[in-house]
Amino acid sequence: MRILGLLFLCLYGNALAAVLPEERADLLYHSYDGGGAVIDGPSFLVRKNLGDSVSVGLNHYVDNVTSASIDVLVNASEYTENREENSVNIDYLRQKTTMSLGYTISKESDFDATTVSLGISQDMFGDLTTVSMSFALGDNIVGQNGDDTFEETAKVRSYRIGVSQILTKSLLMALTFEAITDQGYLNNPYRSVRYLNPDGSTYSFQPEVYPQTRTSNAVALRANYYLPQRAALHGGVRLFDDSWGIDAITYEVGYTFPYGDNLIIEASYRYHDQGSADFYSDLFPFEDAQNFLARDKELSTFTSTTFGVGASYEFGRSWSAIERGSLNLQLDFISFEYLDFSDLTVVAPVGSEPLYSFDATVTRFFASLWF
Repeated sequence: MRILGLLFLCLYGNALAAVLPEERADLLYHSYDGGGAVIDGPSFLVRKNLGDSVSVGLNHYVDNVTSASIDVLVNASEYTENREENSVNIDYLRQKTTMSLGYTISKESDFDATTVSLGISQDMFGDLTTVSMSFALGDNIVGQNGDDTFEETAKVRSYRIGVSQILTKSLLMALTFEAITDQGYLNNPYRSVRYLNPDGSTYSFQPEVYPQTRTSNAVALRANYYLPQRAALHGGVRLFDDSWGIDAITYEVGYTFPYGDNLIIEASYRYHDQGSADFYSDLFPFEDAQNFLARDKELSTFTSTTFGVGASYEFGRSWSAIERGSLNLQLDFISFEYLDFSDLTVVAPVGSEPLYSFDATVTRFFASLWF
């Protein structure tokens, strides 16, 4: 039952809201390798309870980035940079209510971000139902390497409400809704769009121009079903749309099962399908073709599939210094297929370049100690 309890908490961390998080320390190594970009680094998390009502968590996270992605190769040269993020989270428990406060700062050479978040969750109806709400406010400062005079700002506000329900002794379902508003400088100062020259056989570049506001909404339904032999199925669907005309849907399914008393193995599949923004184009017909211009592949029409495998090994239950520990490895293999974004690194007549696609691997290895 301990393994199933761990699985339950990992999949739906807020489903049992009226319990303080366990005291623990995590050391993580993460890596992303795909599309010409390599991002890796460590992360350290420690969480400690102060009495029976307060829990404090501290997290330090590092990204080391080396990028020769297609966007970089087309408009610039390979670059390296470092991003550091530090956060503190405080949870306060009073009877069946948990209140949370979070503060995060992130810094890199050309982007600084500060986020403050507030949340509250309430157990009710015999602890079978949990209702949660949260709000986050982010302030971002956007710079540009090589231009000390460039400085823009952007604000992000997010609102989230969720309901989780234990329907039977084997079935848990959760429904969440999230709304995000962005205002300010929302595009990338390094990114450009291309447009057809008057000769019809060549193209040139000009900077992207985005709207200064964006509102997005997402709703997700997830379920977890426990099977005999201590196994579990989990799955979900997420719908997304925004004021830029993007619509997306994501499906996910997974199977988790214990092997013996100490090992948990998981396999998962995820499919994501996204439509393009209203002002996106792979090739505009002429310069300044419209008020807003974008050629960011993340705003294009694309699909991605992810196959994930993971394992968690628990140890040290008899150690006196700690309650227990675990070693965890997660591998995700992702394939991206872009349906209206061309690979400009291939020499071809204008407008007939092959569509771009790439594969990526995400690796996460971490060790946890509970005390």
